[in-house]
Amino acid sequence: MSRPLIIDWTACEGRGLCADLLPELIGQDKWGYPQSRSGRTVLVPPELERPARKAVHLCPRLALRLEADAKTRVTG
Repeated sequence: MSRPLIIDWTACEGRGLCADLLPELIGQDKWGYPQSRSGRTVLVPPELERPARKAVHLCPRLALRLEADAKTRVTG
C-alpha cells in the first residue's frame, strides 16, 4: 500500500535532498522546492519506502513526514 509523503511548506527551504533521494517521485521547481512528479500528493510505493524514510530522516529542515497509509487525510 502506498504511503503519502507530506511536505511541511513552512519548514522547507528547497535544499533538494528529497529530490536527490527520491527522483522517481519528486522533482524540483525553478527555485529548488520539491514538486510531485505526478502533480498530486507524493504517494510512496512499498519499493521506495526505504529511500523515503531516509529522506525524512535526513531532511535538514525536518520538513518531511511519511504518513501511515494513503487513507490518511491530507490537509493543506
